Amino acid sequence: MIKESSFYSKILLFGEYGIIQDAMGLSIPYNSYQGRFHFSKDMYSESNEHLRTYYTYLSYLDVTHQIIAKLDLEQFKKDIKKGISFDSSIPQGFGVGSSGALVAAIYDKYAVQKIDPENITKSDLSELKKIFGQMESHFHGESSGLDPLICYLNLPVIIKSKEELDTVGLPSQETGQGAIFLLNTNEPGETQPMVQIFMEKMKEQGFRNMVKTELKKYNDECITSFLKGDFIPLFKSLKQLSLVLLQNFSPMIPNQFQSVWKKGIDSGDYYLKLCGSGGGGFILGFTRDYKRAQSQLKGYQLELVQRI
Repeated sequence: MIKESSFYSKILLFGEYGIIQDAMGLSIPYNSYQGRFHFSKDMYSESNEHLRTYYTYLSYLDVTHQIIAKLDLEQFKKDIKKGISFDSSIPQGFGVGSSGALVAAIYDKYAVQKIDPENITKSDLSELKKIFGQMESHFHGESSGLDPLICYLNLPVIIKSKEELDTVGLPSQETGQGAIFLLNTNEPGETQPMVQIFMEKMKEQGFRNMVKTELKKYNDECITSFLKGDFIPLFKSLKQLSLVLLQNFSPMIPNQFQSVWKKGIDSGDYYLKLCGSGGGGFILGFTRDYKRAQSQLKGYQLELVQRI
């Protein structure tokens, strides 16, 4: 039997909501969670059912000549009948790419003349992002295609603008006291309602201006400083970014986490930001001193992403 490839989760370090408005974005693979195909003895698992629904969506795109990716849908259909399912530890609705990993796995297994992740060019990246955007829109309505792209490449990707993206090297992981971590809200969030709230708010001129100036400025500064490994300006920009999010994106921050968010800004012990669309799932944290952040956030569930 062929061993199926694993597809890992991802974290959008910077760029949530901003990338919709042409701010920069930075996304990294997160190998603590993963998914892969397997054939189940129990022919009709919940995952198999979901794959049937997804097959119907892809078939519709195919017969209406809208589909961008050339996929062997005949084989996909046969495998569904044989009981294929996607065995995944990636929590759904937590902002770490559960649907992205599934889309990447389907493309990897069924694409005809697939783009090789080992020898990728900039134009391949744009093409893949388009393919994945269409494939993932079944799950969230509109999709940028970025999550499946990260899951497929298993490499960090920088988004410089809507049209320009590239793979990027990260600063060497320090064994310092600082850290990037996830704070678990223990409640899944739903992408579509959150994005709808954002789009409604974008109709207000004041909110639009804030996104184009403050949010974009601090977000882009964070990415530039982070990639240089320049942590003093990074934490200055993080503080401002965390504050902008708290003041303007409160519907995306679960109520019971707003005070702990503010406590981080006031104390400077850690700074929180959205991880994905928000509304639940994980919240992303940055700290200069992980031990101190752990003691300040005692009673909350934290996961270390990487040391900085």
